[in-house]
Amino acid sequence: MTKLFTENIIHEITPLSEKDCFYVADRRKKEFTYPMHSHKEFELNFVEHAPGVKRTVGDSIEVIGDYDLVLITSPDLEHVWEQNTCNSLDIREITVQFVPCFINGLMSTNQFDSIRRMLEKAQNGLCFPMDAIMKVYTLLDKLPEMKGFYAVVHFLTLLYELSCFTDQARTLSSTSFAKVEIHSDSRRVQRVQEYIGKHYQEEIRLGYLANMVGMTEVSFSRFFKLRTGKSLSDYIIDLRLGYATRLLVDSTMAIAEICYECGFNNLSNFNRIFKKKKNCSPKEFRDNYRKKRTII
Repeated sequence: MTKLFTENIIHEITPLSEKDCFYVADRRKKEFTYPMHSHKEFELNFVEHAPGVKRTVGDSIEVIGDYDLVLITSPDLEHVWEQNTCNSLDIREITVQFVPCFINGLMSTNQFDSIRRMLEKAQNGLCFPMDAIMKVYTLLDKLPEMKGFYAVVHFLTLLYELSCFTDQARTLSSTSFAKVEIHSDSRRVQRVQEYIGKHYQEEIRLGYLANMVGMTEVSFSRFFKLRTGKSLSDYIIDLRLGYATRLLVDSTMAIAEICYECGFNNLSNFNRIFKKKKNCSPKEFRDNYRKKRTII
C-alpha cells in the first residue's frame, strides 16, 4: 500500500482577480529564495544572467545558463528556481501569470491553433531554445511597462511568436509525474498509449502491441517512434520512471518496493536506468526533493 507524506507543496495565491487577464512581475535580484510551489494559473518565466541556477519542474532537474524561458500550464506541476552555484549580482526575472479562461474562448479558432498546441504541450513544462528567446526578447522586455488593451495585444503577440517554436521546445517533466493525460492525433498510437498506461506494471510485449493495431512489429516500431519521437522501449521506461519519481516524492515506500510497483523487475537495473536518466540515484532524488518541500 502506498504511504503518502503529510507534506504539501505551497499552492501560490497570485494577485490576479477574476477581471484580470494576466499579471507581470519584473524583478532585479541577487538570489532566488522562493520555495517549491504550484498554482492554477499558467506561468511564463524568463530568467536572465543567472548561470548556475538549478531549475526544477516536476521530475526535471537542470542547471540553467545565462538565459532560461519556461512555460508551465498545469495546476499541479510543482516548480522552483534555486540559487545553486549562481553568483551573479544582476539577475533579472520576468514572470507572467495568466488565467486559462483569458484565452480559452479563442483556442477553438484556427488563428490560435498554434498557441493551443503550445499550451497543451506546456502541461509538462516547456523550455524554449535560444532562438525563441531572442525572437521574443524585446516583447518580454517591454511587457512590464505596458498597460490596458495594448498590453493584452502585446502579450498575445508574444504567445503567438513563442508558439512558432513549439516543436523545437523541450518538454521537461515526464507525463506520468505531471499527471497529464496523453492525447495523440493517431488513434492507433492513442490506443497503444492507453494500454501502456494501464499495464505499465506488467511485462509489455512488442508483438502484442503491434497485433493490437494490425501492424507488423517492424512497421509498428517505426510508426510509433515517428508519431511520439521515442522508441517503444524508451517510452515505456520514461513512463515507468515518471511513476517512480512521483512515488519517491509523494510516498514513504522503500525504493525496492517502488522499483517493482512501477514495472521494473530488477532493482539494480532500476537504479542504473534511473541514474542514467536523472543523473542521480533514486535515494538522492528523494532526499533532494524533500529538502525543497515546505510544510504548510
